[in-house]
Amino acid sequence: MPHANTDNDPNGTNGQGLGSELWRHAAPESTQIWKFLQTVNKDKGLQLRDYDDLYNWSIDQVSDFWDAVWKFTGIRASAPYDEVLPKDALMFPRPPFFDGAKLNFAENLLFPPQAPSADSPAIIAATETDRETVTWAELREKVRLCQSGMLANNVQPGDRIAGYVANHTNALVAMLAATSLGAIWTAISPDTGVTAVLDRLTQIEPVILFADNASMYNGKTHPTMPKVQEIGSSLPSLRALVVLPTIPSVSTQINSSSLAGIATSYDSFTKKDDAPQEIIFTQLPPDHPVYILYSSGTTGAPKCIVHGAIGTLIQHKKEHILHCDILPGDRLFYFTTCTWMMWHWLVSGLASGATLVLYDGSPFRYVSEGKSIPDDLAMARLIDELSITHFGTSAKYLSVLEQKSVMPREQGVSLKTVRAIYSTGSPLAPSTFQYVYRAFGSVNLGSITGGTDIISLFGAPCPLTPVYTGEIQVLGLGMAIRAWDYLGADVTSSGSAGDLVCTKPFPCQPVQFWGPTGEAKYQSSYFETFPGVWHHGDFIRFNPKTGGLYMLGRSDGILKPSGVRFGSAEIYNILLKHFPEQVEDALCIGRRRETDDDETVVLFLKMKEGEEFNTELVKSIQKVIRSELSARHVPGIVDETPEIPVTTNGKKIEAAVKQILCGMNVKTSASVANAGCLDWYREWSSAHN
Repeated sequence: MPHANTDNDPNGTNGQGLGSELWRHAAPESTQIWKFLQTVNKDKGLQLRDYDDLYNWSIDQVSDFWDAVWKFTGIRASAPYDEVLPKDALMFPRPPFFDGAKLNFAENLLFPPQAPSADSPAIIAATETDRETVTWAELREKVRLCQSGMLANNVQPGDRIAGYVANHTNALVAMLAATSLGAIWTAISPDTGVTAVLDRLTQIEPVILFADNASMYNGKTHPTMPKVQEIGSSLPSLRALVVLPTIPSVSTQINSSSLAGIATSYDSFTKKDDAPQEIIFTQLPPDHPVYILYSSGTTGAPKCIVHGAIGTLIQHKKEHILHCDILPGDRLFYFTTCTWMMWHWLVSGLASGATLVLYDGSPFRYVSEGKSIPDDLAMARLIDELSITHFGTSAKYLSVLEQKSVMPREQGVSLKTVRAIYSTGSPLAPSTFQYVYRAFGSVNLGSITGGTDIISLFGAPCPLTPVYTGEIQVLGLGMAIRAWDYLGADVTSSGSAGDLVCTKPFPCQPVQFWGPTGEAKYQSSYFETFPGVWHHGDFIRFNPKTGGLYMLGRSDGILKPSGVRFGSAEIYNILLKHFPEQVEDALCIGRRRETDDDETVVLFLKMKEGEEFNTELVKSIQKVIRSELSARHVPGIVDETPEIPVTTNGKKIEAAVKQILCGMNVKTSASVANAGCLDWYREWSSAHN
């Protein structure tokens, strides 16, 4: 971990009142990461004392570190590896990790080294209206039956299996069945529009599509069959379209002649008289693809990012066992769709022997007498009901709870089982850090960061270090992360803001981008800004005192008025802290046109219902920003907007609006969930030339 002293800012807080300690583990010596540290010391003849020592060793001795992780976390393989990593390996082209090994991804999830008993729960699937418990034995049997349907359709290693599915048991079963045979799984949430689905699936040509017949959200049922028919009819590569009866009251009927002989019920697909009596686990090289995920594709076709078996598996086991201290039998929850990389992170919890809690529905609805009712305490009640130990969600959700002043423990929810709360998706505001400890008590609050690109984390939680306000606790073991300025100078120890880069190979680098131009897209996506060094696209700053990491937004959202670079998240945090009653959301953009001498910070505010946008509010916001940040942070223009553009995953789209304001012609894709609102920004830009 980078540590340094700074004379200019002895508190290491950059003048923002950050860095106050909120939590530390009561017994760090009882954790698995501490046991791992002691194992490394014994096996390697070292004297590592704490997390900083362990981290520095993990990035100095990359091969030794990943060798130790393989052994400690218990990777199941049918053939050993010849070497962990070639000597003098570069990050690009991507180097092989654990060359020579043979393994199966699904086998590692279904048969973890410390497997719980066959009759204990592997999955608890919850919705707004019901609950389902699936034991380890039942899960394996479901995978065997689903695999039989794939075998009947001649699924081979490398074939693509797609899901138009929500976060439920059958989605997980289909993924495990696919990867057990060496097929590649990809999934898209059923609330996604047809165009966005086809933008992705036509690139990869799936042979089987699993699709929900309907979904439920916020108490309402949303049939999907018309979309399913259109999607299926547009994919000539399909051998089977399997309709899941996810909402039993909704029809599963396919009324399309083009799908005759292809469409089938899930019941028919899985009932095969000649099904093997045991699950087949095809043994494959460590980098064999298991997942295809997609870039946001807000201004063009989404990139198809392919992740391999060992990179995904060993990275997730490292994070779950060492960073999260997940033990066999713990209950792991993450509020996610199957599209988001956090679903893939969640389901890998099986490989550590955890029980997965899968949830589909609104986080503000709870079941009462079989009905979905509004309830701000829904997720807190779910923690108590299902004894969740590790609860993951988005920063936005926690922010909404904070704005609503939801206090579970004061409102009759015990939260006695929860040990950790994880937050990602966007930077977690300092005020929300403090709120979580008021509302949820003594938990390891892990504000984490990573991404679709690495299907895992760069910044992680850690039981061996404190939680400080506003900070991601630690850099992930084995991830050689630094902050570089735009010239490539290392500013990590100075506390200055810079781009997040990773300077040494790591196993969860994508194995490829799909398609004939994949290699060129892969290089331009990560290695063009700083040749040979992974450039992630996040703007960050380290606290020189604690070594903690501050997320400042995406690099493409960097603002540079008067040459001073800062991230939009700094402005959003101010609004959340001081103006939560008036402002519902905001978009902060740097505008610079050809005729401008400098960049102007433009702040768009979406007001809460019933709240007025006026000059007094603008002046108040500018005053607070000047006081708590600096004069150069103050927006030159503050205006009201009717809507904030977001991706289908709910992330703000700063880049497209920045291009519009700078006079560029932006062609958006179906990945913009509310693309129509960009017309408002075009009109605004024309009116404010």
